[in-house]
Amino acid sequence: MGHEVIEAARERGDCEVAVAVNRSPVDPVAGVAVADAAEFPALLADAEPAVDALVDFTGPGSSVEYVAAATEAGVACVVGTTGFDGEQEAAIDAAAESVPVLRASNFSRGIAALRRVVSEAAAALPGYDVEVTETHHSGKVDAPSGTALTLLDDIEDARADLRERVHGREGDAPRTESEIGVHARRAGDIAGEHEVLMAGDENVLELTHRAGSRRVFAAGALDAAAWLAGRDAGAYDFTEVLE
Repeated sequence: MGHEVIEAARERGDCEVAVAVNRSPVDPVAGVAVADAAEFPALLADAEPAVDALVDFTGPGSSVEYVAAATEAGVACVVGTTGFDGEQEAAIDAAAESVPVLRASNFSRGIAALRRVVSEAAAALPGYDVEVTETHHSGKVDAPSGTALTLLDDIEDARADLRERVHGREGDAPRTESEIGVHARRAGDIAGEHEVLMAGDENVLELTHRAGSRRVFAAGALDAAAWLAGRDAGAYDFTEVLE
């Protein structure tokens, strides 16, 4: 994702990469030098032009460290990392008291549209069984994906009767009325696929989003960074950027 963000920024006229860091050595990307992550706080302080926004697609531990450094420097934070535990979530939330912070489990405009449709469909189809399946590349660490968890939250908000998330099934496992089936698949280099299936008597609705490449996530994150820079401290949502 870091490569994708740098490549996407090169094609835009409203932003440029001032600083890029990684925890392990990386060759320059699209003409941008990638520094050691340990130098990040100093690079933020000395960057010319000054850094307006951080775009973070790393891991939970790294993300918390980068957001802390950005907060200290008064830099807005766009966070696309998922898989945080409760303490890490709290640290990101606390940063929003000092700088603008926008977190999203997915920066695809298509996923934003899918979320709206899923919420409407779930509310319109009471009593239907619901299954959520996500598929990602073999190297993705967290399962289910952050996007799948967001979709599950949306479904539960629309259907108060669905409160039990059942992850996969094995052996004797008939459905209960309150459950949502959740399935995670990991294979190849798949950028991301999410499917919500709603099934009733003689009616089946399938809503699916497929990302053709990671570039769509980079483009959305840069849209968010351009929109977020200069705003007041607080927690923001990607839907605000789209609207």
